[in-house]
Amino acid sequence: MAELPRISGREAIKVFERMGFVQTRQRGSHVVLRRGDVGCVVPLHSSLAVGTLRSAIRQAGITPAEFVTTLQGN
Repeated sequence: MAELPRISGREAIKVFERMGFVQTRQRGSHVVLRRGDVGCVVPLHSSLAVGTLRSAIRQAGITPAEFVTTLQGN
């Protein structure tokens, strides 16, 4: 299992956008991203808990390894 870093909600949104997700709406501090018929919710916290980030990754239907690879820019 890939080790997930401690990143902010804005950084996580940028990674999801690089993976093809589009920000569709926001309610308060929660941003909804979609790619096709798959979506995920990312809170705009200064530091996301690892479990919260893992939940968003699971909702998006990607693996933690794919997320970390995209985060690192490879």
